[in-house]
Amino acid sequence: MAHDHDHHEHDHDDEHEHEHELDEDARAEAEAEARRRFALSQIRQYGDPALRLKANEVEEFDDDLRRLVERMTTLMHEAQGVGLAATQVGILRRLFVFEADEDGPKAIVNPVVVERAEETASDSEGCLSLQGVKVPVERSVRVVLEGKDPDGNDVRYELDEYGSRVVQHELDHLDGVLIIDRTDDEHRREALAELRPRAVLR
Repeated sequence: MAHDHDHHEHDHDDEHEHEHELDEDARAEAEAEARRRFALSQIRQYGDPALRLKANEVEEFDDDLRRLVERMTTLMHEAQGVGLAATQVGILRRLFVFEADEDGPKAIVNPVVVERAEETASDSEGCLSLQGVKVPVERSVRVVLEGKDPDGNDVRYELDEYGSRVVQHELDHLDGVLIIDRTDDEHRREALAELRPRAVLR
């Protein structure tokens, strides 16, 4: 999210400095937007068949895998997202990256939900592969996720609220499930109307 600046000028010098600051802010914002658009152009968009395929278990923890994780983390950041699954870059491997808090980005390979809270909550979700669409999705408020890191070590994440929502969204991607499959009929219809003009024709 871009910073909002309060523009109150007092004297001329101040005004001049302010303009310079504004130029830099505008330039930084334009650059971030250009990076975001470029990143999104490398992420598969609704209508792409890869988004409907089920990803396969990862068997080799090698440099290729680590490079993929690096690339996906960069794309996620530049696209200004909080999660990205391998299927969204057209690679059918069970792996996603996410950043749900201040602890920085994480990658999980062959993720499995080992515990899930009975309690659910509905909240609005967007997706880097369905631009311009936000729909309410019901998710468990807490999950425990186990899997491997890109080096093949065991990892376990206990996530609640927002973090829990993010990883459930990414897990769905690995099974070819999208947010429009998880919402109510009315929101699905609205989302499809928004997406239809941009559906990829092959």
